[in-house]
Amino acid sequence: MLIYKTMNASFLSNTWLLADRPGGSAVIVDTGGPAEPILERIAALNLIPTHILCTHHHVDHVSGNDLFRSRFAIPVCGHEAEASLFDSLDRELHHDEILESGSLSIRVIHTPGHTVGQVSYLVNGEALFSGDTLFKGSVGGTRAPGHTTFEDLQHSIMERLMTLDHGVTVHPGHTDPTTIGEEWENNRFIRLWRGLDPPADSACIAFGKPAFLMLRAPDYDGGTKCQVRYGGGLIEVVPGSAVS
Repeated sequence: MLIYKTMNASFLSNTWLLADRPGGSAVIVDTGGPAEPILERIAALNLIPTHILCTHHHVDHVSGNDLFRSRFAIPVCGHEAEASLFDSLDRELHHDEILESGSLSIRVIHTPGHTVGQVSYLVNGEALFSGDTLFKGSVGGTRAPGHTTFEDLQHSIMERLMTLDHGVTVHPGHTDPTTIGEEWENNRFIRLWRGLDPPADSACIAFGKPAFLMLRAPDYDGGTKCQVRYGGGLIEVVPGSAVS
């Protein structure tokens, strides 16, 4: 399997091109990164793209959809729960559906939390494209447009992603790759959820409301991300910039 990435300099969002072999079939996962290097690689390797696979509807992940769709006459695919949030979706996917592209076997894993129709794609059982659910050293937030709940995010990560083989490589929606095993051992959110590290539980202000800071950890963009608990018991994962 061949994997190639471009990254948007402003949003740090990735576009992933993966192919089964030179001269073979390929899919494009998210389209927020620079398109021209992807197009050049497709031409250089004589690839035949078959699908545009969206992890979710946010603009930093879908801005190139129309370009790739028109260039290759291929469908834009996303989860059925998020169909109304896309400008245009050609194929609605569901949890555990299997897509085929040449010798690529792509399992759709519904991982809500950051958005209602967030999905991860497991390719040939060895490479995971996790969108904004799981990052190297961090996790997705639960305050973005179309979000669901902290409980959804935690379940998606702990019950659907962390149960994969620890050797699976993770190719996230932003910045650097990692592995399931690396995140199981060292991701501070996952360590907290596993009960390995205690919560901080100190008073704070989050989005202007009194709360308790349970964890502040480095995020993919060089800032921080926090897990906070409000007085009524509501838990959220939020940008560190919103917590004081």
